[in-house]
This record gives sequence, structure tokens and C-alpha cells, in this order.
Amino acid sequence: MDPAELFSIRGKTAVVTGGSRGIGKMIATGFVAAGAKVYICGRKADACDATAAELSKLGECFSLPADLSTVAGAEDFAGRVAERERKLHILVNNAGAAWGAPLEEYPDSAFDKVLNVNLKGIFHLTRLFLPLLRAAATDADPARVVNIGSVDGLKVPRTENYAYSASKAAVHMLTRHLAHALVGDRVNVNAIAPGLFPSRMTAYLFESESAAEVVDHIPMKRAGSPEDIAGTAIYLSSRASAYLTGVVLPVSGGSPRSIEHATSARAAGA
Repeated sequence: MDPAELFSIRGKTAVVTGGSRGIGKMIATGFVAAGAKVYICGRKADACDATAAELSKLGECFSLPADLSTVAGAEDFAGRVAERERKLHILVNNAGAAWGAPLEEYPDSAFDKVLNVNLKGIFHLTRLFLPLLRAAATDADPARVVNIGSVDGLKVPRTENYAYSASKAAVHMLTRHLAHALVGDRVNVNAIAPGLFPSRMTAYLFESESAAEVVDHIPMKRAGSPEDIAGTAIYLSSRASAYLTGVVLPVSGGSPRSIEHATSARAAGA
């Protein structure tokens, strides 16, 4: 058994949605550096093209800008990938949206926007890529779908992002449901639930006066790094995780601390 081969994704073809920035870019960078051929998408063509050009210095990375908030957008994107590839070994459903507002001011449109991208987008794109995923799958090394959830779907968030947390909890259950449905097709479906990572979505936290308090709440006392998230995605896409499906894996420095634990600690005077 060669450990290097066990964790290798060299020669595999991958799609990383929302791959032009944030966690998606971290994963795409790790994949390209590890020898995978990677397609990234994002709503903003200029940002997507710029990231693909940057990552192409490390290996193979291609920009296919797309809006995955509609079925038509997902169909168009999947069709363009299918024109270029006969097999897809790895699909990383990372594209996401968030919305924060006080409870009594929270608009119904926020739920529509967030659920369309974070939940329905994953469902539609996974379904659309099934022919390519099935074509890539083998008994020894199944095709992989890696959904990006969130610790906000595992615990009550600190912020008023009601649609986001609900959507991520739904992503975790959808992951388990799809894993059950696709196990016979040799398509493994798992999810990563990231904690705090630097991104456009979390920039306001790092820039706020409470940044130190937020980080201090993490048991490891630091935010996540690109290596943390890319390494986990590579593991979930390699032969090493071939016997793993239906799992939601927190990558969060020891978070979330459960509400029950926090309540017990306060009651004990901790």
C-alpha cells in the first residue's frame, strides 16, 4: 500500500462551483496542485477567469462562468462541462449565498435567494452530472460528490442568518439522502461543514471589534487555513475515503460547542 497513491487525485477531473474565491478557491487550488484537472464556475466572469488564469500556473484549471441559482443556469453549466469531458470524478458543490437581517425585518426574498443557490443548486447540479459521475466511477474508487455545508447548520449561529443556517442544515440531510440513493451507482456523497475561514462572506467578522472574541470561542483558537479545507476535500476525493459516504465532516477547529455544553458550563459557573 502506497500512501501517496492512497491520497492521490492526480489525473482526476473535478468541478468546483463557486471556485473563484473563498473556500471554493482554496479547494480548487489544492486540487490543481495535487494534479487534478479542475473546472471552476462563478457568477462573475472576470473573477472566475482571473482565478483560472492564476491556478493554471500550477496545473490545469478552466473557467466556465455560470449562475447556478436557476435550473436553466445549472443545465447550461453542466452541458458545457459535458461538451468537454466524458467523465467527472469529483463534483464539489460549494457555490453559496448568505443573508443577514434582524428577525422582524428578515425578507421572504432572502429565503428564495439562499435556498435556490445553497440547496436547490446542489440538488439540480448533482442530478445533472450523474451521467458523467457514473461514467467515472469504479468499484475500487467511486465518483465523489462533496457538498459544502457549515457549522451553522449544526449549531445555532451567533448571527441572524436564518435562511443560511436553515439551508446548510438541509444540505447536510440532502447529503445523507443522496448518499443513500446513489450508493448503488458507485457515487459517494459526503459533506464538509466548515467553521470560520477567511472569505468574502466572513470578512465582516474579521474586520469587527469582536473578531478576537469570535476566534477565542474556537477551541483551537484560530480560524481555518486553505490547507485545512483543501486537505479535507482531497481526502474525500481520493481512494483513501472510498468506503465513506453519507458523512458530514466538521472542519472547524473543534467547533461547534453544543448549546447543551454551553448551558451546562454556565450553570456550573464555568
